[in-house]
Amino acid sequence: MRPILRLLDGELRERIISEGRDLVCNLGVEIHNQRAVSLLVDHGARFDAARGRVFLTQESIDTALASAAGSFTLYDSHGDDAVHLGGDAVNFVPGSSAIAILDSATGESRSPTSADYVRYARLCSAMRHIASQSTAMVPSDVHERISDSYRLYLSLMTCEKPVITGTFSSEAFAIMRDLLVTIRGSREALAGKPLAVFTCCPLSPLKWSDVTSQNLLDCAAHSIPVEIVPMPLAGFTAPVTLVGTLVQHTAEALSGLVMSQLANPGTPVLYGGSSAVFDVRYETTPMGDVGTMMIACACNEIGKALGLPTQAYIGLSDAKLLDAQAGLESSMGATLAALSGINSISGPGMLDFESCFSLEKLVLDNEICGMTGRLVDGVVAKEDFPSRRRFEELLAEQHLLISDHTRRYLREEIYFPGPTINRANLARWAEEGSSTLGARAAAEVVRLLGEYEPTRLDHDTRQELKARMERAAAAHGMDRLPVIE
Repeated sequence: MRPILRLLDGELRERIISEGRDLVCNLGVEIHNQRAVSLLVDHGARFDAARGRVFLTQESIDTALASAAGSFTLYDSHGDDAVHLGGDAVNFVPGSSAIAILDSATGESRSPTSADYVRYARLCSAMRHIASQSTAMVPSDVHERISDSYRLYLSLMTCEKPVITGTFSSEAFAIMRDLLVTIRGSREALAGKPLAVFTCCPLSPLKWSDVTSQNLLDCAAHSIPVEIVPMPLAGFTAPVTLVGTLVQHTAEALSGLVMSQLANPGTPVLYGGSSAVFDVRYETTPMGDVGTMMIACACNEIGKALGLPTQAYIGLSDAKLLDAQAGLESSMGATLAALSGINSISGPGMLDFESCFSLEKLVLDNEICGMTGRLVDGVVAKEDFPSRRRFEELLAEQHLLISDHTRRYLREEIYFPGPTINRANLARWAEEGSSTLGARAAAEVVRLLGEYEPTRLDHDTRQELKARMERAAAAHGMDRLPVIE
């Protein structure tokens, strides 16, 4: 039996959905993109120009829910199946868009560079329990106007896994689309085998900016999957109650779903979220708070009830270092997310309110992800009945270390973590140097980077990617891209 976490009963879940639908139809959504407004009005929405609000119809919501895919698959850079998103499938992906990296040598946060990004992408290739890569950090050594497309470029050049990405500008989308098409060979091939998911975040309360609306429509036009990620803050930009925040989250997510499906019915959409509680004591948005985690898991239940695959930012920490708090918050979130069946869990590697990335934490989180994978596999009988014969063998031998049954099922039943997790007894631990968690994680980063094997992209594809990125850089005054070893 697969263990499952549920926070909402059916009646409460349906009431939240009903109230969310009511909000977008009767309070409306503020939309700052004329193309999006026109699209909605053409399909029956009412537009109040004085307030800039669009009032959706229940029919448009029903139509969008009917056309959106209940599941979809991401493919790696070679076109092989990589990530299934739907049902109770659980997949982990690193957190995104950190503006700092935790320097393991100094123990301090600093601005990331292109070299840091490449080390991350190489390391991500080796993370067995992390299915996708993300554009995890923002390199500071390129022009800010190309930072979105440049991150995707580095990911595609370095790691073969699918990419969770996004852009903060409308102009970057065309470059990013071209990079993805270069990998696939044509727009049709990219639509048939998606390589990336773009994150689109409405603003709270009930608002879509010009740029984000445009990104959503552009992705839909090219059948590029999107994850719609509302970010209401309980007690600040949303009601303080978890239920009230869930109502608002539902409304904001539905408004994005309607736009995507009207633009191109069938566009793959993840029902996502990065909602959080607001800690009025520090004026922060703690992603490691239990209430934040509960919102994420409950949003998953709502998304599944709507027939959509799901995403959430959970399994990350607000700690500033790789310490006990980082382990506590990350492992608790990852476990709850896996038990809830969230399809795409964004968080590994992330610290400090989604603003700082740590390679050492990514290695630790990879082990956490592996443990949760074993947990959701549940308890299954494997030649355990009838039991008497096995116990006769145990009584005769006084152990089952080399039993055929043990050798057959050892790796399936018992999760063996890598060297980051120390399971030696005290005497052996001391004999082997009394290493700390941080030291073991740092050593594992060095080991895995030393074993990195370049992607199998052919020379012509790599050159075409580079040429496209160099043209974008030149348009913003950069005569060359940073040199990456």
